[in-house]
Amino acid sequence: MAGPMRTILLALVLLAPAAHSQTADPTRPPAAWLNAGGVTAPAADSAAGFRLQSVLLPQGGRPVAVIGGKTVALGGSVGGATLIRLNEREAVLQGADGVTRLYLTPDVEKQMIVTPKSRKAGKSGPAKDLP
Repeated sequence: MAGPMRTILLALVLLAPAAHSQTADPTRPPAAWLNAGGVTAPAADSAAGFRLQSVLLPQGGRPVAVIGGKTVALGGSVGGATLIRLNEREAVLQGADGVTRLYLTPDVEKQMIVTPKSRKAGKSGPAKDLP
Protein backbone atom coordinates (compact mmCIF):
# COMPACT_ATOMS: atom_id res chain seq x y z
CA MET A 1 0.00 0.00 0.00
CA ALA A 2 2.93 2.31 0.64
CA GLY A 3 4.13 1.88 -2.96
CA PRO A 4 1.02 3.35 -4.68
CA MET A 5 0.75 6.16 -2.11
CA ARG A 6 4.39 7.06 -2.66
CA THR A 7 3.83 7.13 -6.44
CA ILE A 8 0.79 9.41 -6.09
CA LEU A 9 2.64 11.70 -3.69
CA LEU A 10 5.62 11.91 -6.05
CA ALA A 11 3.33 12.71 -9.00
CA LEU A 12 1.63 15.50 -7.04
CA VAL A 13 4.95 17.01 -6.02
CA LEU A 14 6.21 16.96 -9.61
CA LEU A 15 2.99 18.38 -11.10
CA ALA A 16 2.45 21.15 -8.53
CA PRO A 17 4.90 23.67 -10.07
CA ALA A 18 3.37 23.18 -13.53
CA ALA A 19 -0.16 23.75 -12.20
CA HIS A 20 0.97 26.79 -10.22
CA SER A 21 2.63 28.43 -13.23
CA GLN A 22 -0.58 28.18 -15.29
CA THR A 23 -2.74 30.20 -12.90
CA ALA A 24 -3.30 33.83 -13.92
CA ASP A 25 -2.62 36.70 -11.58
CA PRO A 26 -5.97 38.52 -11.14
CA THR A 27 -4.18 41.78 -10.25
CA ARG A 28 -2.08 41.85 -13.43
CA PRO A 29 -3.27 44.18 -16.21
CA PRO A 30 -4.49 42.57 -19.44
CA ALA A 31 -1.74 41.55 -21.85
CA ALA A 32 -2.97 44.08 -24.41
CA TRP A 33 -2.01 46.90 -22.01
CA LEU A 34 1.55 45.70 -21.59
CA ASN A 35 4.48 46.04 -23.97
CA ALA A 36 7.82 44.23 -23.85
CA GLY A 37 9.18 46.57 -21.17
CA GLY A 38 6.26 46.00 -18.81
CA VAL A 39 5.00 49.57 -19.17
CA THR A 40 1.42 50.34 -20.08
CA ALA A 41 1.17 50.90 -23.79
CA PRO A 42 -1.25 53.42 -25.32
CA ALA A 43 -4.48 51.79 -26.39
CA ALA A 44 -6.24 52.49 -29.65
CA ASP A 45 -9.52 53.47 -27.97
CA SER A 46 -9.05 57.20 -28.52
CA ALA A 47 -8.13 59.45 -31.39
CA ALA A 48 -4.79 60.36 -29.81
CA GLY A 49 -3.99 56.70 -29.11
CA PHE A 50 -3.74 57.26 -25.36
CA ARG A 51 -5.53 55.64 -22.45
CA LEU A 52 -6.63 57.50 -19.31
CA GLN A 53 -5.44 55.40 -16.39
CA SER A 54 -5.97 57.57 -13.33
CA VAL A 55 -7.21 60.99 -12.20
CA LEU A 56 -5.94 62.76 -9.09
CA LEU A 57 -7.93 65.75 -7.82
CA PRO A 58 -6.22 66.86 -4.59
CA GLN A 59 -7.84 69.52 -2.39
CA GLY A 60 -5.88 72.71 -2.81
CA GLY A 61 -3.48 71.06 -5.24
CA ARG A 62 -3.08 70.91 -8.98
CA PRO A 63 -5.18 68.21 -10.71
CA VAL A 64 -3.21 65.57 -12.60
CA ALA A 65 -4.01 62.64 -14.85
CA VAL A 66 -2.03 59.54 -15.73
CA ILE A 67 -2.30 59.16 -19.50
CA GLY A 68 -0.42 56.43 -21.31
CA GLY A 69 1.86 55.90 -18.31
CA LYS A 70 2.81 59.59 -18.02
CA THR A 71 1.67 61.97 -15.27
CA VAL A 72 0.20 65.10 -16.87
CA ALA A 73 -0.83 68.16 -14.88
CA LEU A 74 -3.80 70.27 -15.94
CA GLY A 75 -2.41 72.59 -18.64
CA GLY A 76 0.44 70.19 -19.39
CA SER A 77 0.92 68.31 -22.64
CA VAL A 78 1.20 64.71 -23.74
CA GLY A 79 1.80 63.55 -27.31
CA GLY A 80 1.43 67.08 -28.72
CA ALA A 81 -1.96 67.66 -27.05
CA THR A 82 -2.70 69.88 -24.04
CA LEU A 83 -4.80 68.70 -21.08
CA ILE A 84 -7.46 71.42 -20.93
CA ARG A 85 -10.12 69.88 -18.66
CA LEU A 86 -10.17 67.14 -16.03
CA ASN A 87 -12.82 65.65 -13.77
CA GLU A 88 -13.30 62.37 -11.91
CA ARG A 89 -14.42 60.51 -15.05
CA GLU A 90 -12.65 62.07 -18.03
CA ALA A 91 -9.75 64.07 -19.38
CA VAL A 92 -10.11 66.46 -22.32
CA LEU A 93 -7.12 67.04 -24.59
CA GLN A 94 -6.79 69.84 -27.17
CA GLY A 95 -4.41 69.10 -30.02
CA ALA A 96 -3.82 69.70 -33.71
CA ASP A 97 -6.54 67.13 -34.51
CA GLY A 98 -9.09 68.92 -32.32
CA VAL A 99 -10.59 67.91 -28.97
CA THR A 100 -10.14 64.36 -27.66
CA ARG A 101 -12.01 62.98 -24.65
CA LEU A 102 -10.46 60.13 -22.67
CA TYR A 103 -12.66 58.24 -20.21
CA LEU A 104 -11.55 56.22 -17.17
CA THR A 105 -14.19 53.57 -17.84
CA PRO A 106 -15.08 53.86 -21.54
CA ASP A 107 -17.08 50.60 -21.60
CA VAL A 108 -19.21 51.36 -18.53
CA GLU A 109 -22.55 53.08 -18.92
CA LYS A 110 -23.79 54.80 -15.75
CA GLN A 111 -27.47 54.51 -14.85
CA MET A 112 -29.55 56.15 -12.18
CA ILE A 113 -30.66 53.82 -9.39
CA VAL A 114 -34.33 54.26 -8.54
CA THR A 115 -35.13 53.55 -4.90
CA PRO A 116 -38.50 52.02 -4.04
CA LYS A 117 -41.08 54.23 -2.33
CA SER A 118 -41.49 53.87 1.42
CA ARG A 119 -44.11 51.45 2.74
CA LYS A 120 -46.32 54.01 4.46
CA ALA A 121 -46.11 57.75 4.08
CA GLY A 122 -46.67 58.65 7.77
CA LYS A 123 -44.37 56.04 9.31
CA SER A 124 -40.81 57.03 10.18
CA GLY A 125 -37.83 54.99 11.29
CA PRO A 126 -35.74 52.30 9.69
CA ALA A 127 -37.35 49.81 7.36
CA LYS A 128 -37.50 46.35 8.92
CA ASP A 129 -37.51 44.39 5.69
CA LEU A 130 -34.11 45.65 4.57
CA PRO A 131 -31.00 43.57 5.37
